[in-house]
Amino acid sequence: MARRKIIAGNWKMNMTPSQAVELCATLKDLVVNDAVDVVYCVPAIDIVPVAEAIKGTNVKLGAENFYIEDKGAFTGEISAPMLKEAGVEYIIIGHSERRDIFGENDILINAKVKKAFAAGLKPILCCGESLALRKAGTYKEWIARQIKWDLTDVTADQVKELVIAYEPIWAIGTGETATADQAQEVCKMIREVIAEMYDVATAEAVRIQYGGSMNASNAAELLSKDDIDGGLIGGAALKPDFGKIVNYK
Repeated sequence: MARRKIIAGNWKMNMTPSQAVELCATLKDLVVNDAVDVVYCVPAIDIVPVAEAIKGTNVKLGAENFYIEDKGAFTGEISAPMLKEAGVEYIIIGHSERRDIFGENDILINAKVKKAFAAGLKPILCCGESLALRKAGTYKEWIARQIKWDLTDVTADQVKELVIAYEPIWAIGTGETATADQAQEVCKMIREVIAEMYDVATAEAVRIQYGGSMNASNAAELLSKDDIDGGLIGGAALKPDFGKIVNYK
């Protein structure tokens, strides 16, 4: 089946509200592609101004993090219902920076996936291996385990709406990029894991992104692969070149 491509920018902890609005204006005409879903995943403080800035455009709004409770005494956190009401459609879950810097484990990530769906948000679920695991040759087993943990008790219908982002940790922000064949190998394996957990129809429906130094010069080759349905873009999402990734052909 033909899966619709999805290019999402992960702004990380960048862009003040005024800078965010300016970036949206800069990118507005550059990211138009009727064949591609375009998402800006922005810092919490930028959500409201960016929601306003992208009105009437083809861009969808995403957030970078949330907590699993709807409300309560969780100082500094933000909930899924808050994001939903603010216009957020997509939510990044399980990014390696959340796992490594903030200690999020697969049990919490699984709870976040289920909470996101309950709130009407579409998860962009991240997985990926360290350089040590890549060199040891055990990266496939590691990623398969992540997927199985993170999708525990998630239904097939939900998985069909899910986006999975394969991000080799050794290629995030390093300038290193997995070759198109390396990225395809893992994305194909992820699809096979989904087929094993659910069924072939679910595996064929789920969209799998590559993330890890995808840029204007390598996007077309990566996105030409059968099992790579898009990109989760870091640094390049903050530049006009993001438009070249969206219009990669």
